[in-house]
Amino acid sequence: MAQDSDANGRTVGIIGIGLLGSAIADRLLAAGFSVRGFDTSAEARHTFAAKGGISILNVGDIPIAANPIVLCLPNSNVVEQVLTDIAPRLEPGTILIDTTTGEPNRTIEMAERLLVTDVSFLDASVLGSSDVTRAGNAVLMVGSAPKPFQRVRHVLAEISAKVIHVGPVGSGQQVKLVANLVLGLNRAALAEGLSFAKSLGLDLNLVLDVLESGAAYSKVMDAKGRKMIDEDFKPQARLSQHLKDVRLILKLANASDTNLPLSLLHQRLLASAELAGHGDLDNSAIIRAWMRDGPQADAS
Repeated sequence: MAQDSDANGRTVGIIGIGLLGSAIADRLLAAGFSVRGFDTSAEARHTFAAKGGISILNVGDIPIAANPIVLCLPNSNVVEQVLTDIAPRLEPGTILIDTTTGEPNRTIEMAERLLVTDVSFLDASVLGSSDVTRAGNAVLMVGSAPKPFQRVRHVLAEISAKVIHVGPVGSGQQVKLVANLVLGLNRAALAEGLSFAKSLGLDLNLVLDVLESGAAYSKVMDAKGRKMIDEDFKPQARLSQHLKDVRLILKLANASDTNLPLSLLHQRLLASAELAGHGDLDNSAIIRAWMRDGPQADAS
């Protein structure tokens, strides 16, 4: 039977130990949790085990090994598939913490289905890259009913010191998409500014110093400025993943008849970079959109 998070609370499962999932696992391991993890990648499982995690070879075994269970997956389609795989072994009282940047309406539907079997499903969206999360500086935006949130608050607090309960299930993902809209446009603005500076023959390091010193400053410059200048695109968060987020943003906006013209252009820029083969690079590689045909490239 899955362990009760109220009685013990020191054994946590995690499904998906890639870039972000491994950062979450590192936080929990450092805090003294026993972490049982699954990933379809053998390399990810090996790396996880080398850090002290207990690697699980079959996703269906996670529910009998741990409670609560963290999901850190690419999208809502994968979440749905994983829930189908583990549902037969989910004990009443299990809590699932979904950190996936997914579709809020589908998340609400999944939570309602699971509630019938006394399984709680909450969304805990992560604002911050894998490096930011590993350092404990991410922001967790949690959508949940009050009781399951309180039961796993000690787990969330070890992932990040900044945990904000923003409302019922689904609202964490909604707030994350709002935050990602602003964050992504900040990255795009920085990329365009640095591309403009380069066209003028300016020293990009000096330009970045100026930007960081004045009213144009944003935290994006700390994380992505030097990466753009040095063309260091080792992924902290992949460009294709943010393109997926922008498409989710536009889908939600369309459903509420909201006009987001900057996000439409942002989608074109990201799509052009992905089409050029940069999707698996860090999201700072959006600057490559200006290195090709510029924002006018039609790749949406």
